Amino acid sequence: MDENVGFSAHLISSYTKKLLLDFVSADSAEVINMVFLLFLLVAIAFLIQYLARKVVRTGLSKIAAIAKLSFLKYLVDNKFPHYLALLLPYTLVRHSIPVVFDDFPVCIKPGIAITDVYLIFLAISMITSLIKSGTDVLKEKPAFSNKPMTSYLQVIRLVLGLFGIVIAFSILTGKSPTVFFAAMGAASAVLLLMFKDTIMGFVASIQVVTNDIVRLGDWITVPKYGADGDVIEINLTTVKVQNFDKTITTMPTYSLVSDSFQNWRGMEIFQGRRIKRSIIIKQSSIRYLSEEEIPAFKRIQGIVDYIEERQAEINAHNLKIGADRTIPVNGRNLTNAGLFRRYAEWYLRNHPGTHKDKTLMVRQLAPTENGFPFELYVFTNTVKWVEYEYIMADIFDHLIAAVPYFDLQIFERSSSNDARLSFSAYSGKSTSDQTR
Repeated sequence: MDENVGFSAHLISSYTKKLLLDFVSADSAEVINMVFLLFLLVAIAFLIQYLARKVVRTGLSKIAAIAKLSFLKYLVDNKFPHYLALLLPYTLVRHSIPVVFDDFPVCIKPGIAITDVYLIFLAISMITSLIKSGTDVLKEKPAFSNKPMTSYLQVIRLVLGLFGIVIAFSILTGKSPTVFFAAMGAASAVLLLMFKDTIMGFVASIQVVTNDIVRLGDWITVPKYGADGDVIEINLTTVKVQNFDKTITTMPTYSLVSDSFQNWRGMEIFQGRRIKRSIIIKQSSIRYLSEEEIPAFKRIQGIVDYIEERQAEINAHNLKIGADRTIPVNGRNLTNAGLFRRYAEWYLRNHPGTHKDKTLMVRQLAPTENGFPFELYVFTNTVKWVEYEYIMADIFDHLIAAVPYFDLQIFERSSSNDARLSFSAYSGKSTSDQTR
């Protein structure tokens, strides 16, 4: 300790203690003097910190408003004025410790060491506040708005915290930092186990960003964790997904690399959402069309040109092979299912809610015991959920209602109630009459 500082501290402590000796014993005076000076020091430190914080905060806010610098605004939001204002109380406390503990010199050195450790973590807090303010500014820019900046900030905090612990260890023990690292090496297995999730999350965060796997705002579906919604946060250890029912699902960051999931970002970039759903036709209702029936089907808008073109092609083929048209199975024929499939495709191409320049088709799937599926494969021209559902419902409402006009039937499983209704219709009695 500097001799001048020690001398000044002794003078102040002696003066206040002399005032107390008139009322209490010497031993009590030393304790009361220490408590009084400590209380006075804490009060002055709080007052200085409050005034300094108010001045710095007001100054930064006014400069930010005049210069319109968002970085200064974020500094205020991230408590930088608070940390900066704590430097003055630190200086006061460090130089006042010899005064407060003049009668207890054994406490001076540990007290100074503790304040130095406090300064280290205060400096880390200031650096973190500056970096966080910088990341907040970057988030405003389109190039960084969907990047997991929180993960980067957590990594920096982790590194700064590690250095802070090492320096604090050196100050408190008076030993070189190499001793700390040697002890860490001996306990590396335990440390790796303790920080397993953090290390895996850190590596996963790098892979997620480098390979552009997930961005903030992406709609993802992760069946393993029951997540189906928008990514709202990606940090070092966890990913938060806000599901469509507004619940939050939290899962490990490394699950985005180790497990399979579905990212719907491609659909939004594509600006079209797929409809892939079938109308199941009863197979026994599919049949050939006779020449006499063709004029009636020509009245259906959208397939007139197809019928004429197809009929001319069929007649030419049948004439060429000399098909016996007394039996419909000979040669080629138009079918009601074929006309319906063509009409459905025409309707999709003319619907205002479908993409005309993307894949659009009506195809037959393999027949099953439940019927003959006619699958509609088309993209809507919007990715908004409500509009997508409306367009899909509108399309199927129309086509299902159009099925009887092609003398087709939609397959439905029979129920016991269907059998009762059929019997009632056959017997001419109502169901209620039969149960009386």
